[in-house]
Amino acid sequence: MVTPSDDSGQGAWGELYQAHQKIYPRSVQGIFAKWRWVFIFLTQIIFYGLPWLEWGHRQAVLFDLEARRFYVLGIVLYPQDFIYLTGFLVIAAFSLFLFTAIAGRLWCGFACPQTVYSEIFMWIERKVEGDRTARMRLDSQDFSLEKLVKKWYKHFLWIGFSMWTGFTFVGYFTPIRNLGMAFFLDTMSFWEVFWVFFYGFATYGNAGFMREQVCKYMCPYARFQSAMFDKDTLIVTYDSERGEPRGSRSKKADISSLNLGACVDCSLCVQVCPTGIDIRNGLQYECIGCGACADVCNTVMDKVGYPRGLVKFSTQHAMENHWTPSQTMRHVFRPRVLVYSGILVLVLALLFESLHERNSFKVDVVRDRAALARIVSGGNIENVYRLQIMNSAEKRHHFRITAKGMQGLKVFTESENFVVESTQSRWVSVRLQVPYESAAAGTYPVLFSIQAFGDDEMSQEKIEEKSVFLVPR
Repeated sequence: MVTPSDDSGQGAWGELYQAHQKIYPRSVQGIFAKWRWVFIFLTQIIFYGLPWLEWGHRQAVLFDLEARRFYVLGIVLYPQDFIYLTGFLVIAAFSLFLFTAIAGRLWCGFACPQTVYSEIFMWIERKVEGDRTARMRLDSQDFSLEKLVKKWYKHFLWIGFSMWTGFTFVGYFTPIRNLGMAFFLDTMSFWEVFWVFFYGFATYGNAGFMREQVCKYMCPYARFQSAMFDKDTLIVTYDSERGEPRGSRSKKADISSLNLGACVDCSLCVQVCPTGIDIRNGLQYECIGCGACADVCNTVMDKVGYPRGLVKFSTQHAMENHWTPSQTMRHVFRPRVLVYSGILVLVLALLFESLHERNSFKVDVVRDRAALARIVSGGNIENVYRLQIMNSAEKRHHFRITAKGMQGLKVFTESENFVVESTQSRWVSVRLQVPYESAAAGTYPVLFSIQAFGDDEMSQEKIEEKSVFLVPR
């Protein structure tokens, strides 16, 4: 009988998977570590604080799926504004292309949610269990009260932070103040509870347990990043010409007499790496470009009295040609980068111009399918339409509806003016009639004109929508 192997990864299942070796990243101080925490604070202040920000009398950022309205600061979007989502996706794609062409996986190392939450969870872990050596010793020792308390306390903090994250996530789709009140009154809906726990569980699992495995095995960006790199892309690089042959030595030793390079083979660059790779083996797809190895290597170089920069952000061409930093940066901003930048600026300009010039309301014209055309009293042919008027402004609007396109065309509505409150929509029934003998059988284009004005009838806007009028045989 064949049985699974132990956690060495060999045996019956050895060909199917690689055994996971837990990584214990060492804490590190340095310029890149400081920048990483700057981005952690910035992204989390935005994520956790934005739902509590008010704009007028509503939540500043709210994606109200039930009402099919999306509020982004002073902008109100409807499903008909899907083109703007396309624009945002194009901007995100070209931003990714641009950042990758300039500095590789810059997004992954400093601002990706997986990296950010993993760093937060590791910080909690270090505060509770201690640094790398203490955590390794705690995991290897037998069951004890100390181990039980520290493990449970760590997971308690992880779960609390994850649930707060899930609550904040749902707060972007349900007004967060109402959600908080519903939580304390135990009146949250099933789906609100489900998504709070689902997103909280995802945060707990990805940042607490999977960590680098998400970056190495699940994230598609790690797989196709090489297609976006070239030899002028800034990456975390080990200067093998200067560092090899590596080896330990006394601080006072003369490396020229020992025939050794600058690398003292301390392995700290491996110990601080969140994905557990050795940067001295060259560029690897697991590298997320966080710069932790560069920070710790600079610390070691300072201690032994060698120049910094054995591990640094540089390009392959710069390393091969021994370029200065200014020469390197001139080659970084190459035609490819300029093209990406130009396209990104153009799309941004078009998007903001479109948002600035958009009308404060939208109209959808829907024909009444129950009665395409009919003859009414007085010998007129009538077509019935339903107009959905969506007011995306932050104030109430009045609307007037007219139509043209056929001889003798008359418009009948419930009233002369329609009121639609701020950021609301309304369906209006409209009947168009023409004299029976005024047109032969067939379809005729008609043009609806919807005029909007405020309570003071100033700053009027008008939208025209096309439809057809059916004359039966």
